[in-house]
Amino acid sequence: MSRRYPIPAAETRAEIKVKNSTFIATAAPVFSVAEAKAFIGRIKAEFADAAHNVPAYQVGFGAAVTAHCSDDGEPAGTAGRPMLAVLQGSGIGDVAVVVTRYFGGTKLGTGGLVRAYSDAVKAALALLPLAEKVATHTVMVAFPYSYVERMRLLVAGYDGRILDEDFAADVTMTAQFTVEQFPAFQEELEQLSHGSLVAEIVETNEATIMTKRPSAPIDGA
Repeated sequence: MSRRYPIPAAETRAEIKVKNSTFIATAAPVFSVAEAKAFIGRIKAEFADAAHNVPAYQVGFGAAVTAHCSDDGEPAGTAGRPMLAVLQGSGIGDVAVVVTRYFGGTKLGTGGLVRAYSDAVKAALALLPLAEKVATHTVMVAFPYSYVERMRLLVAGYDGRILDEDFAADVTMTAQFTVEQFPAFQEELEQLSHGSLVAEIVETNEATIMTKRPSAPIDGA
């Protein structure tokens, strides 16, 4: 089973101003180099009138990662590389970011550019909602109507999500759990029902996107 790690749950944008220059950071989930390039191309087209659209991305996580950055016309090492360093230090995988700069007439110098591009990425990551790519089981279980509320609470107690509820002679619930959580859910279900109810695994997915709580601000070093 692949290692679980946080990824962006949705595209997010943040804007900062530094000495009259505007820096707009757009971050998004990307699951291949082709997706990263397409995202970068889309942002460059959206902000075609900007002075610079600086990209950085890392596809994958940990040892199995493909990383890339570019300075897009800024002095070498002042934009893309600091942005990538923030991504690498964030603990987030499958992420791309483009920082768009509208020049405000005041040069920032090498150190100023490094800080501005880094801070723009940190601002976007601070707002970024997170998900996880995890292995999951989708399961089905049928039970009497009297169990409905207890079943809903039980699913929630093991961080599962209810995908469907079909109300017929019995209630048939379809739910999804991480592979790690499912055995404990199954055990408690059997205890709750005195052995009369068992959840049946109908599908296993090694790379399900599961939403997490909103991320905390990224601290810069």
